[in-house]
Amino acid sequence: MKIFAAALCLFIVQIMVILVLEYHRPQRAVAWLFLLFCCPPLGLLIYYFLGRDYRKSHKLKAQPAATRRVLHDYAAERSRLITCTEDTGNPELTGRKELLRLLDGLSESPVTGRNASRILVNAGEAYESMLEAMESASEHIHLEFYIFRDDATGERFQDVMIRKARQGVKVRLLCDGLGSRKLSRSFLRSLTSAGVEIHFFLPPLASLLGGRFNYRNHRKILIVDGLVGFTGGINIGDEYLGKDPKMGFWRDTHLRLEGDAVYFMQHVFLKDWQLVSGERLSHPRMFPVHGCDDNEGVQIIGSGPDGEIDANEAMIFAAICAAERRVWIASPYFIPDPAILRALKNAVLRGTDVRIIIPSKPDNALVYNASLSYLDNLLDAGVKFYRYRKGFMHAKVWIADGLLASVGSVNMDMRSFYSDFELSAVLLQPQRIEELADQFRHDLMDSDAIDPEIFRSRGKLARAKEEICSLLSPLL
Repeated sequence: MKIFAAALCLFIVQIMVILVLEYHRPQRAVAWLFLLFCCPPLGLLIYYFLGRDYRKSHKLKAQPAATRRVLHDYAAERSRLITCTEDTGNPELTGRKELLRLLDGLSESPVTGRNASRILVNAGEAYESMLEAMESASEHIHLEFYIFRDDATGERFQDVMIRKARQGVKVRLLCDGLGSRKLSRSFLRSLTSAGVEIHFFLPPLASLLGGRFNYRNHRKILIVDGLVGFTGGINIGDEYLGKDPKMGFWRDTHLRLEGDAVYFMQHVFLKDWQLVSGERLSHPRMFPVHGCDDNEGVQIIGSGPDGEIDANEAMIFAAICAAERRVWIASPYFIPDPAILRALKNAVLRGTDVRIIIPSKPDNALVYNASLSYLDNLLDAGVKFYRYRKGFMHAKVWIADGLLASVGSVNMDMRSFYSDFELSAVLLQPQRIEELADQFRHDLMDSDAIDPEIFRSRGKLARAKEEICSLLSPLL
């Protein structure tokens, strides 16, 4: 009887701890309580290793604000900052002062006005453009990826990194410790012996022991000489070229940038590099004067558990609320928080065309079933869902009218919103927004609309799986 009473007390204490620590996010609290009920003896132990607040990291607190300020000032003083809607070059934004003010307040990166962008709609096109830019490097090459493989694609990047490092170019590679855990020692040794500097963000064992395992660096960044930058949904690996026999054709979107926005991508990379390596890189040569004279408006938004604001979630919410004609979204994972759910429903109510493309072929059954659990409610509200049948939909794109569009690493899920370090490029230029809209229309032709009546007729077992996965969705 005493053992039972002690176990009950321990269980109650675990519940109280989770409720106290997660009260500000009720959905996460429910998910952790569900796990606790599934494995009561280990609930608090699992929470310690996977659920602790990243913002309480001593290493994070130790980062000097002065250094971050210097980096920001280097970027800002070389950029043409947009503070007036008339200067965006987008007629639909004219007079939308509140929206521009909100964007400007979301992150350390302001809206910039001297940029040129090019949309890259598959990995083959993206890799060729990235490798070409790397070949032209004379000062530095900065790479930051969630996944970096040592397959044929990885070897192509390795060859260029080694050659440029031997030419005296500073090559720095930052990989996520979990996403890139399979990189072989021989692959890494070839890079380091040539002078390439490599660091891993939160390696699995260290992050597990430190209670930071759940927080990953999901960014995809390449910067060459501080003048050319790339970001989007594409990591470095053969599967992105459609060479994975299980996933087949891989649909993705990446972005090539020149101009002011590259400075703020550099700002994000240098902060991450300092966090992981301890090395402060704040020399002006990281922010050289560029010669881009195009006038595209672009904002770089970095977000993560180290930020005071969940910037990408707030930006997506604001864009959905601002849209009047269309909200078009492509995302491989769809696990929205309550605010995004309400914004999507409200958009339909005011007559906005809301369309969302998700994969028909999942790469993760647990996440996919959690995604499906949100469809019933939204289909009833009038949101139109499509399954991409041509292969795997991995693009992370949203379009709000002709106001704004975004390409980046941010999935439409709570992990991207709250737990992962992410980066997105918000595009304000009408032509570029319409290019993304044209590609979205093309993707719709390769997708099947989800019929609400047929979807509602799925079996009880399928519904049960979805509901169980939905309980865990805030952690996925």
